[in-house]
Amino acid sequence: MPENAKVTATEIARLAGVGRAAVSNWRKRHTDFPDPVGGTASSPEFDLPQVEEWLRDQGKLPEVSVEDRAWARLAATGSDIAANLGAVGELLLAHQRGEKHGTQLLVLPEIADLLHGRKAEIVFEELWRRFAQTQAWRVGLTPEALSDLMVGLADPKGGTLFDPACGAGSILRSAVRSGSTVIYGQEIDAGLAHLAEMWVALGGVRGEVRAGDSLRADSFPELRVDAVVSNIPFGDTNWGHDELGYDPRWEYGAPPRTEPELAWVQHALAHLRPGGSAVVLMPPSAASRRAGRRIRSELLRRGALRAVISLPAKAAAPHSIPLHLWVLRRPEGQAPAAASALLVDAADGEPALGYERIVATYRAFDRDEAVDEPGFARAVPVIELLDQDVDLTPARRQPAASAAADAADFAGARASMLALVARVAEVMPDLAVTDDPATPPTVSVSDLARSGALRILGPVRPAGGEGTAIALEPGDVLVPTVARQLTARVVGEEGGSLGVNLLLLRPDPDALDPWFLAGQIGSVANERQAASASGAYRFDVRRAQIPRRPLDQQRRVGEAFRQLAVFEEVVRQTATAGVDLVRTVREGLAGGALHPGDTAQ
Repeated sequence: MPENAKVTATEIARLAGVGRAAVSNWRKRHTDFPDPVGGTASSPEFDLPQVEEWLRDQGKLPEVSVEDRAWARLAATGSDIAANLGAVGELLLAHQRGEKHGTQLLVLPEIADLLHGRKAEIVFEELWRRFAQTQAWRVGLTPEALSDLMVGLADPKGGTLFDPACGAGSILRSAVRSGSTVIYGQEIDAGLAHLAEMWVALGGVRGEVRAGDSLRADSFPELRVDAVVSNIPFGDTNWGHDELGYDPRWEYGAPPRTEPELAWVQHALAHLRPGGSAVVLMPPSAASRRAGRRIRSELLRRGALRAVISLPAKAAAPHSIPLHLWVLRRPEGQAPAAASALLVDAADGEPALGYERIVATYRAFDRDEAVDEPGFARAVPVIELLDQDVDLTPARRQPAASAAADAADFAGARASMLALVARVAEVMPDLAVTDDPATPPTVSVSDLARSGALRILGPVRPAGGEGTAIALEPGDVLVPTVARQLTARVVGEEGGSLGVNLLLLRPDPDALDPWFLAGQIGSVANERQAASASGAYRFDVRRAQIPRRPLDQQRRVGEAFRQLAVFEEVVRQTATAGVDLVRTVREGLAGGALHPGDTAQ
């Protein structure tokens, strides 16, 4: 008999759109709450159908989609979820081809429900996305926004791409989205390689994925491609140093045992055609470790290393450090080496939000345009980098700003700050406390779209593609798919087109007030409901729950949300101006451009 799916307290909270503390409270207060059926005392597991029945009886359960139910069943079939999903992929591929398949999985009824009226590749895509959301931290999946950035920098549009450490295929998926026509991948974990292989086969994508150790047993030794893009493994000193000491891939020097990342860099270069580009995610220490300076020097001298980009912390695992991207190019024949390399310091930004700027800056540099943005990017002469340390850490090569320049507009900055402080009090909303708040029934954004109450458009991917622009209209609601918190913004009269990694919700004005919709989406409950479990700051707003209210009530609440948005913007401007003013004063005092005196009136 099939085993019922199990869920943890955290997953129950996500189902109900509440915090985990609420689930703990329910267990204490309600004697009829289902008893644990597994797990441990500190992390118990509960029977999913029992939990759903209890939540439904209590009026606390939003409608669970067929996709979520199938995923819950799949996750309950064993500990190796990647292997389970790979087996489902085999079944779906056989279904797509009209073949019989012998796989007897416990998830077959739910998969059959998913297949009703849908193509096999769409079903697999839905399950793959849930795998990415819940298992990313376990298997080290590259966040989608970062994958798109890396592929965008390599720009393989219309060409071939290879990922020699492809995992479950995140970067390969980005390559196809960006217009790459043929993709290849290799992955040491056979289960993850199978997942990527199934996605390629079900999607009808040209290419191949093979399992194996790329450095020790290259599955594609003769392959030369337009782009190599990879999130390589870090710090593996057992990478094959002894047996690969005289490998022909080490054109720029034999990598020391302690420099496995420089072996991967040269592996990537070896698979490029002349003029092809590689983008490799690197630990920041690889830019400065003493053991690797000779190889770094050769990469610079011969024009193979084009850019080093410092990313914000949390851009990818490990999340505690700001990782680097190395952008490389296979030299073409006797062409002269580049005279400079681009160093970009984006470590202080937000993950994903500054990626467009990174791509634009690199494109300008690649076109031989002057790039000199103090504190962010600088085209550094190679001769300057070839010093004793060959340290390529971007922050250490950025010039310090002038204290005099920072303090030049002190009086104006001070006056602006005082005006903003006054404005905060002026726009603060005036609201009353409800004595007995009611809890109206809710409907998901996905169901609102199915009913025609709104349309969902986007997102646009950051890869320099030629896709059709989506024009913004007044009343549209913009929601980021990648951010630190779930937010929504209502479009005014400014116009423009949909930006990267944004979803556009276009409500029917006779059914939904846009300010009401945006305000409800940004609630804490919906942030928990829509959040990815991967820690990658990714949201699926389709899961957000919106209260069912008459249109006149929506408009009254929506107007309050609009006023709150104005207040929030003024508070944000005030905080930013305050930080800038403090920095200006500190630098001015430290550099002597400002001195204590009478306060300006």
